[in-house]
Amino acid sequence: MNILSNHPNPQFERKNWQSLNGQWDFGLKKAQRSFKFSKNENTAVNIHSKAKYLYKINVPFCAESELSGIVYTDFINAVWYRRTAKIHAGDNLVFLNIGAADYLTTILINGKFAGRHKGGYTSFRFDITNLIKDGENEIFILCEDNVKDPLVPSGKQSDRKHSYACSYTRTTGIWGNVYLEYVPKKHIKNFKIYPNVNQCSAGISLELNGCADLEIKAFYGEKETGHIKAHNAAGSTFISIPLSEKHLWECGKGRLYRLEIIFGKDKVFSYFGLRNIRLDGFKFMLNDKSVFQRLVLDQGYYRKGIYTARDDEELKKDIELSLSLGFNGARLHQKVFDSRFLYFCDLYGYMVWGEYANWGLDYSDPNVLGEFLPQWLEAVERDFNHPSIIGWCPFNETWDYRKRKQKDELLKTVYETTKLLDTTRPCIDTSGNFHVKTDIYDVHDYRYDPKEFKKSYDMLKDGILYEHVLKDNPGRQKYGGEPVFISEYGGIKWEADSSVKSWGYGDDVKTENEFVKRYAGLTCAITSNPKILGFCYTQLYDVEQEQNGLFTYDRKPKFSAAAYEKIKAANTATAAIEK
Repeated sequence: MNILSNHPNPQFERKNWQSLNGQWDFGLKKAQRSFKFSKNENTAVNIHSKAKYLYKINVPFCAESELSGIVYTDFINAVWYRRTAKIHAGDNLVFLNIGAADYLTTILINGKFAGRHKGGYTSFRFDITNLIKDGENEIFILCEDNVKDPLVPSGKQSDRKHSYACSYTRTTGIWGNVYLEYVPKKHIKNFKIYPNVNQCSAGISLELNGCADLEIKAFYGEKETGHIKAHNAAGSTFISIPLSEKHLWECGKGRLYRLEIIFGKDKVFSYFGLRNIRLDGFKFMLNDKSVFQRLVLDQGYYRKGIYTARDDEELKKDIELSLSLGFNGARLHQKVFDSRFLYFCDLYGYMVWGEYANWGLDYSDPNVLGEFLPQWLEAVERDFNHPSIIGWCPFNETWDYRKRKQKDELLKTVYETTKLLDTTRPCIDTSGNFHVKTDIYDVHDYRYDPKEFKKSYDMLKDGILYEHVLKDNPGRQKYGGEPVFISEYGGIKWEADSSVKSWGYGDDVKTENEFVKRYAGLTCAITSNPKILGFCYTQLYDVEQEQNGLFTYDRKPKFSAAAYEKIKAANTATAAIEK
């Protein structure tokens, strides 16, 4: 079965790769109260020796999803996978890559331990060269998970048996692409791209394995626009490529340059966008122009695939729907999104915030830092080169955990480490609340009276930020004059599926005209404010029982064409901060 056969990572693509998506033998262990995560690989070895495979599963779709062929939606503590693959390495190293697997993953190759990875949202790989033989090889993967563990970030996955409010169907096990990569012994390990608009160049910081000649070519369309060589490159290397033509990455215009990086016999294909971003007072600047962020909340859920889109068309669909309504980007919410989705964001010139699935964590526990930070840094490292990512936000709404307050040092440390890893983008410590140290002070506000909404934010002209969280939680955070972003608002409930008990924010509107009037009123209150740099409307589409989307869960229209035109007009009105 040929599933998701395009290269999983257009940012780091080699031609010599082998997809392992498709049908695998599969088994699962239902949840038990006594469950504890394994301490080492012995658990995987024991399960492998005794494993029963009662099912066939379509990888990379999770067991809960329809596309997996399993559709088991109750709690699961462990799942295991097995298949054989023909591997002919020749003189190459062989790496096994997994796009994402939730949560603790252990891999055996031909019954021998290959590696373990912790984290349900980030990509990882293991060198399996010394464990394989020429010809058929057995691959065994064990994934352990427990969304109720306070040290496990689970995002929007429901901690109850069924979905409720803004918590949805769980995802257990593999949900990202699985593939093999055949790599020369002297190879490119990683690289970061630093576009320079003013100098019309691209700086590239490379990590190289071995010593060989290095050659980098840049193309715009089919025309070569940059070419540079370095002899006997090794280790950490920085090289700058002057570009003969300037094509800026802008909203709605991706204008991507292609890259070919050749190191000895290794050849990697990539791309970049020529753009810079910075904050200037209250303004967000893209290529030194004030650009208002007209964003929409995207949960990254699909009815049949849960966390995983069926194909590229499903990935592109959300961006196209968003652009059709005048949005210029999205908050990618409570999830690290697929690399191919980010590729299409890059291609379309679609601004997004890179976030993490932090819900489920006990922010009062000092052990959270050691669990969360490595996973978050993996996400930042993987997605650094995407021009569409215009900021980082590791946490969202760090509410009290069983009446215990967050460890402020947790948020401060994660923020500061993020800024050390990436000096080119702003970082929001925790979206909504409770801020500790942040570049942008963002607010979640679901009040639904446009007049009241506008009046309260008009106080920004006097340096006063109205925020209901401050009133309800005195002493928890303080506005310090940072740029302001209304990063969640609206969420207006409009039921499209009466077969489920629907959920949304505020009093239900009764007519389409009421919906549009409220939408336009709230949005205008934000765009007309010269002290606010952007908005993010909740949300692009319904997800299960949460029916406050602008489209249905199946991405079908919920409103008339006339209503959508009015929504688009509200979104695209010139913002005061852009004037």
